[in-house]
Amino acid sequence: MKTDLLAFGVHPDDVELGAGGTIAIHAKAGLVTGIIDLTKGELGTRGNATLRLKEAKAAAKILGVTFRENLGLKDGFFKGDDKEVLKIIVALRKYRPRIVLCNAISDRHPDHGRSSELVSRACFLSGLRRIATKNKGSQQDAFRPEIVYHYIQDRMIKPDLVVDISSFMTVKMNAINAFSSQFYNPKSKEPETAISGKDFMEFQIGRCAEMGRQIGVKYGEGFTVERPVGVKKLTHIQ
Repeated sequence: MKTDLLAFGVHPDDVELGAGGTIAIHAKAGLVTGIIDLTKGELGTRGNATLRLKEAKAAAKILGVTFRENLGLKDGFFKGDDKEVLKIIVALRKYRPRIVLCNAISDRHPDHGRSSELVSRACFLSGLRRIATKNKGSQQDAFRPEIVYHYIQDRMIKPDLVVDISSFMTVKMNAINAFSSQFYNPKSKEPETAISGKDFMEFQIGRCAEMGRQIGVKYGEGFTVERPVGVKKLTHIQ
């Protein structure tokens, strides 16, 4: 299988918050897109792992992705050891993505930065043919994505590029709201958290407006890069 765009998130909802609009744009264009969640978010204060999986499925449908998978690593306590890296390598070789998106390089939640480094490392190691992996009993060929981009999450990081998501902002917010156990719900009886208030949803809109303003559009999503981005013509840059 060849995938155009594959987004990793350490928790279900990370991808929607950081790159939901970008994914929806590519899915709508008919490209093969996917999401892989590393954990089930079982340490979340609100809801539970089973509910998060149901919400993730609903969000994936809203975004229009081709597939979504959960690797079942341990929320908060994943180690980045050989076994866990190999799980990600198997997924990379299975889906063979041209572009990988993953968590912010550093953030308020320590899992985000740790996941960022873990996925980036797996992307490199996946290209080494002497690392043997199997999927459903079949030997996999080595494969390395062309490029890795890191979406920006809670803490502000200066973006290296911004994607115009103005026409897909509603889709992004609908996908975020699919995680109803996590975010603003005035009827919820569960404990308040840093992301459960109405102000957090306003922050999401404000962040996208801030990113969009930098490139002269209404809404945008920012990313950092691991290597310079190449273009064939300067006139293609917005």
